[in-house]
Amino acid sequence: MFTRYPEPGAAKTRLIPALGAEGAAALQREMTAHTLNAAAHWAIGRPGCEVEIRFTGASADAMAELFGPGRRYRPQGGGDLGERLKRAFADAAGHDGVIAIGADCPGVDASVLEEAFAALEHSDAVIGPAADGGYYLIGLRRPAPALFEGIEWGTGSVLRQTKAACERLGLAVAWLEERADVDKPADLPVWEAARPRNGEGPSPWLSIVVPVLNEGPRLIETLAHIGASPGVEVIVADGGSADGSLGAARG
Repeated sequence: MFTRYPEPGAAKTRLIPALGAEGAAALQREMTAHTLNAAAHWAIGRPGCEVEIRFTGASADAMAELFGPGRRYRPQGGGDLGERLKRAFADAAGHDGVIAIGADCPGVDASVLEEAFAALEHSDAVIGPAADGGYYLIGLRRPAPALFEGIEWGTGSVLRQTKAACERLGLAVAWLEERADVDKPADLPVWEAARPRNGEGPSPWLSIVVPVLNEGPRLIETLAHIGASPGVEVIVADGGSADGSLGAARG
């Protein structure tokens, strides 16, 4: 998963006119946590599956403080998005399938990841097209560095150029449902429809209270599992943990 540390003024800058710098950074943090929860939920019970967070804008310690310890945090490195994607897929070589997602598409959940990995069983690549002309997900059964070369990143031509590159490289592609990213003020209703309600809207039918003391790594898996059901609220009561449990709960 590719994301950015939610620093005010540097995160979700196109949303600053609508939300302000602090609000845009808060949205970045919320969407990152939302997508990480989906990925963690998908990975439960799948031995050998790994979720790695490729980040920019901070240190691994700073990311862990926000989103919880026990995760794999790794800097994206330099270069444009194509270079960073090539590096991520190359580093993951040896796996049967690798998928890259961002934190900008709240519609990506465990079922989308399941569909994408299933597609890689019979296709060379899988792509989730975004409504803005890019893509919210791309997966490969084997690394294909040339797929990320010559692309005009950040434009509405990314999907078209990527499709042409797949055809040029002879890659069999499986296509997922088109979904919307949240990049501009006009996209905010997409997040409002998908985000956790945090006490707004219909009342939950079940409340789960989790008392913890130094449970960091196990807490991440537990919360990903029990927090994925609709109509459920989860309350973590921390007894003074010194291992980052509170950060894991906030994440």
